[in-house]
Amino acid sequence: MARTDYTRLDDPETTLKRAEIIRSKRLLHAFYTECYEYFAACSSGVPPGIRLELGSGAGFIKEVLPDVITSEYLPLPTVDKVCSALDLPFPDGSLSAVFLLDVLHHLPDLNGFFDELKRSLLPGGVVAMVEPANTLWSRFVYRHFHHEPFDPGATEWKLPPGGPLSMANGALPWIVFCRDRTTYERKYPDLEVVRVEPFGPMLYLLSGGFSRGQMLPDCLYPAVRLGEKALTPLNHLLGMFMKIQIRRR
Repeated sequence: MARTDYTRLDDPETTLKRAEIIRSKRLLHAFYTECYEYFAACSSGVPPGIRLELGSGAGFIKEVLPDVITSEYLPLPTVDKVCSALDLPFPDGSLSAVFLLDVLHHLPDLNGFFDELKRSLLPGGVVAMVEPANTLWSRFVYRHFHHEPFDPGATEWKLPPGGPLSMANGALPWIVFCRDRTTYERKYPDLEVVRVEPFGPMLYLLSGGFSRGQMLPDCLYPAVRLGEKALTPLNHLLGMFMKIQIRRR
């Protein structure tokens, strides 16, 4: 598998190529499926309203949640809407669920995003996210083997100017929902955090992600899942990602 050209991350063609990579690698496809099934579980029983995925990009969420409106900041033929997470084109109180898969840590201004959630989510609506974790294992991997910056010491919930995908701080979700949790709860009492849960120490890494070939044959996927299940008690040390869930009061 050819390595992803990270100098062209903001080119829509790169996102379309990533969609092909997901389809070609069983372990990576399984990781995405697990995330979408988590989104489905989080949004079960929410009040009627619009379900929206932000940063849909290369994904396939409609295969799990067919009624979701897909969106992307970049102009792509594969999504329903092109929009910014800081300026959602939906009426006040119209969204019942918002889904983000590896998107929050790319947003340039998280305060602006949370303000939009306050405006657009209806009471009882949820936001479900999968984002990088900040564990002993993930810090090592993200700092030494990943192209995106990972800075747990950042003092602001903002990113410097840059492209929508090339600019990032993988530690931002941890900063907001763990390190600065008290500040978040004071600023956004109507957006209740109901879950922050590390998971996934092996699956994504063994898939090779978007930049390397899959490290195991497809037939070993069941063994990987068993291994991850066995490591669940150590996810606070080994989890590469975390599941985050917010509910609008």
